[in-house]
Amino acid sequence: MATTRTANAHWEGSLMEGAGRVSLDSSGIGTYEVSWPSRAEAANGKTSPEELIAAAHSTCYSMALSHGLAQAGTPPTTVDTKADVTFQPGQGITGIHLTVHASVPGLDAEGFAAAAQSAKENCPVSQALTGTTITLDATLDA
Repeated sequence: MATTRTANAHWEGSLMEGAGRVSLDSSGIGTYEVSWPSRAEAANGKTSPEELIAAAHSTCYSMALSHGLAQAGTPPTTVDTKADVTFQPGQGITGIHLTVHASVPGLDAEGFAAAAQSAKENCPVSQALTGTTITLDATLDA
């Protein structure tokens, strides 16, 4: 069954002096302020498209890795993923770096590295972002 999720953005003014907000409508969990300085400089309590992409990517990757590990008979105890999305004004998003730490009983480092790489390639958000360089550091916790 297909699902559709919805967010809405409202912007007022020019890019540099204006400001706006984005609402996460499907979940109803909130509305968040955005501005050019929060995107290109310091966050200052506001979000950015890149932070929202980082949230989506880290979550999707964790879910894909968890699923792949469970399908292989080695379900994880924990999966913690950080996504760093780099934005360069004038160039756009220049890269995404995923850092994952997971506890997976019964799996060796080689098996984990393979599962982590597969999740990076097959996570739906990774696939949607194929025009961007995505790198990965994966650590199997003891």
